[in-house]
Amino acid sequence: MKIDLQINDSVLNKAVNMARERQMLIPTFEQMRHPEQIPEAIKAGLKEVGLWEVNPLNLFRTTWKNEPVEKGGGFNGVNYIEFPPELTGIPARIIGLVGKWFPTGAHKVGAAFGCLAPRLVTGQFDPTSQKAVWPSTGNYCRGGAYISALLGCESIAILPEEMSKERFEWLSRIAGEVIATPGCESNVKEIYDKCWELRETRNDIMIFNQFEEFGNYLWHYYVTGEAMEEVIQKNKGKDGRFAGVVLSTGSAGTIASGDYLKQRFPGCKIAAAEALQCPTLLMNGFGGHRIEGIGDKHVPWIHNVRNTDMVIAVDDENCMNLLRLFNEPAGLEYLSSVGISDELLNKLSWVGISGLSNLLASIKFARYYELTEKDVVVTVLTDSMELYSSRIEELREESGPYSRELALRDHHRYLLGLSIDYMLELGYYERKRIHNLKYFTWIEQQGREVEELNAQWYEYPDYWEEIQEQVSEIDQLIEDFNTQVGLQTD
Repeated sequence: MKIDLQINDSVLNKAVNMARERQMLIPTFEQMRHPEQIPEAIKAGLKEVGLWEVNPLNLFRTTWKNEPVEKGGGFNGVNYIEFPPELTGIPARIIGLVGKWFPTGAHKVGAAFGCLAPRLVTGQFDPTSQKAVWPSTGNYCRGGAYISALLGCESIAILPEEMSKERFEWLSRIAGEVIATPGCESNVKEIYDKCWELRETRNDIMIFNQFEEFGNYLWHYYVTGEAMEEVIQKNKGKDGRFAGVVLSTGSAGTIASGDYLKQRFPGCKIAAAEALQCPTLLMNGFGGHRIEGIGDKHVPWIHNVRNTDMVIAVDDENCMNLLRLFNEPAGLEYLSSVGISDELLNKLSWVGISGLSNLLASIKFARYYELTEKDVVVTVLTDSMELYSSRIEELREESGPYSRELALRDHHRYLLGLSIDYMLELGYYERKRIHNLKYFTWIEQQGREVEELNAQWYEYPDYWEEIQEQVSEIDQLIEDFNTQVGLQTD
């Protein structure tokens, strides 16, 4: 089912008037993909605006190509880190796109924009009377609350109570309401249950569920996919090969970039990563884990499972040990002694917990396929250590001081010695098994139609390509909206 783009003129007029009052324009998907197309007046205004500042101009920083500075930056190429063999223990080139330089410090701002923008510019969402509800396992509700604040509308953030305190502290200043649901990263159903409770008790809300909103899929397909392609073309060289993209499934938004890349590099693979402690895709499993931000115990509605080639499970214990290796002074001193450059050492704090999981999954992917120095693997570093400093303190209290000996152990055990256990190449029926898991969440619990579930599988790839083709229509609606707002940008 394509994104609904029917116009509600009466509500649209309210949204236009609100935008005019706030002196606010909306960026197109094309401008987020190619920020050089952003009007010069907006670029000039951004020179005085902080990256996390609640200023409508920061809507135009919903891009992978922000200059990596805290305030006043322009736009350049994609921000990324390449992890060398001295660190990873493999010859293949692993490159991670950096989410730190989005507003809020995480790329989920893009997913939130992709969900909200079509509703706003069609008049389906009334920012003057409705509250935007953002159900999430962490960064998405932060991105949604932030986008809502830029638009001047009220928001409700929903996330599990065991998420890092940094998330809750920041949300308390930005979101209108913050609801903590029971459990940890894995407790997605409890978030959905809260959404149903709000639907039944409130008439002033609209829920933007990232796990089923195709705006999330489309933003990553079009914007993240192109950013990855730019990095690949820049780095693989004349004789290089793009082997694949490795990403935690989470809401299955970011992994939509794999659909884009496969269309341009037909021989590449898409690998979906998840926590070993909750191996839903790998073995229909369940459990709790500490890789914040990825979500599990179900298959997101927007996951194009039929296009996924591999499942990789990552032990959260590995991530927590690397968190210390990459951020404790003793860890950095050790890494420097084994040849890691100062430039990279200064960027290791750009890697949050889910980024560490993606790095580990990428190494396993490269080991499994015995990739060489000619091969490029791409992943995403969703957020940074700005959201996890409290976790370092907790690890110190639990395990004591961090030493060079522990750093050497962690580097050799969790990077150089990483094995290829808990991995599964997906054939046709393994993919179908995972796809069929959608039934129990989305048909039985969430009220979606089984006919559409079947269409996702049996009408592949047409079902997904019809959504991909909606970008130009949405961009035209955004341009029409901006024209009605009537601000001068030249």
